Amino acid sequence: MPEVLHLSSLAGSSLLDSAGEHLGRVRDVVVRLDLGDGLPPVIGLQARIAGRDMFVPAARIERLGPTAARTATTKLNLAQFERRPGELLLSCDVLDRSLINVSTARLVTAREVELVHEGGAWRVSGIDPSFRARLRRLLPRRFRGHQAEHAQFVAWRDMEPFVGHVPTSRLKLASRRIARLHPAQIADLVEAASHEEGEEILEAVGQDKELEADVFEEMDDEHQVEFLRERSDKEAAALLARMATDDAADLLLELDQERRLPILNLLPPAKQRKIRSLLGHNPSTAGGLMNPDFISVRGEATVAHAMERVRASEPDPLIVCVVDEAGVLAGAVTLAQLIRAGEQQSIGSLIDSPIPTVAVEADVPEVARVMTDYNMIAMPVVDAENRPVGIVAVDDVLELLLPEEWRRRAGVARS
Repeated sequence: MPEVLHLSSLAGSSLLDSAGEHLGRVRDVVVRLDLGDGLPPVIGLQARIAGRDMFVPAARIERLGPTAARTATTKLNLAQFERRPGELLLSCDVLDRSLINVSTARLVTAREVELVHEGGAWRVSGIDPSFRARLRRLLPRRFRGHQAEHAQFVAWRDMEPFVGHVPTSRLKLASRRIARLHPAQIADLVEAASHEEGEEILEAVGQDKELEADVFEEMDDEHQVEFLRERSDKEAAALLARMATDDAADLLLELDQERRLPILNLLPPAKQRKIRSLLGHNPSTAGGLMNPDFISVRGEATVAHAMERVRASEPDPLIVCVVDEAGVLAGAVTLAQLIRAGEQQSIGSLIDSPIPTVAVEADVPEVARVMTDYNMIAMPVVDAENRPVGIVAVDDVLELLLPEEWRRRAGVARS
């Protein structure tokens, strides 16, 4: 069984030479985060020796224990401690700070950090977020003992630390485990975190601009505005340009009035036109709720052509509108119908019955009733000439119908 050591036992313990003579005290444990996906290795100790903070490399450490650390020699030529890129101090940067448990998409607090000795080196194996671990640290050192089992132990492989307060340790999104999470989960984490922690998450996510837009779409209005407040109009416009048009329009209305027009004018012309059109509708109607980004094809078009349009579409369409030569809606087909059909089959031949629609002025209860009656996940919104002008998705309807406190439960992402 590998040897295990608690950070709270090691930090503050004596630093001895190989003869057992007292040299100083261990102040912190230094690890590296940028050495691959394995457990972070301990590369040395920060120790207080003769009134100075010194760095004791791991190669000069003979043994780490719960009561003392022992060096491999009686003569040390140590350099003054200076943090280098990629290094973290476990007590200073991790203990009692929030981390992201990627396996559960929740924030946890590291009440204890556990080290394990394997492969000839000490490594960070995980953290204990329990209140019991916090109480154990309050006991005198001789009474702490060793807790072999942690009921709430979280393996380091499932953790993502916040390192924004250590600029030299910031990691790229590709190396951060939060990239595995769904945008809605990342949004929950941002909302549960402090402002500084939320900024760090968004900074990492911002390395993937499309993912950043997806996360902003999932955040509540209050946090969207909070994290756009410090961005320039140009930066805000770049973000809104990548968001779904209906979500971008909603966010624009939440911004301070004096910022709305300048940001709107910085958007690409096509995006501007769509947003201006949405802003002309009552937000509680189908026209204000719809997404004007949709796919429409002529009835004589082939399934292969329609699928090509679907592949090139952003965001992913739920249905494809079928129109005649005048642009009047003839029907709609789902992606499932397209996948099952032959590539050379005309898309018009897939329409087996008229599809329900709503007018732009239909209110939300009416939209919800029609979608429920016909068991629809998406429905076309049409103008007075029965031409499609947008699509209403079921999630847009649910977002308005559910009570505000249900849509984003307080503390859902914090343990």
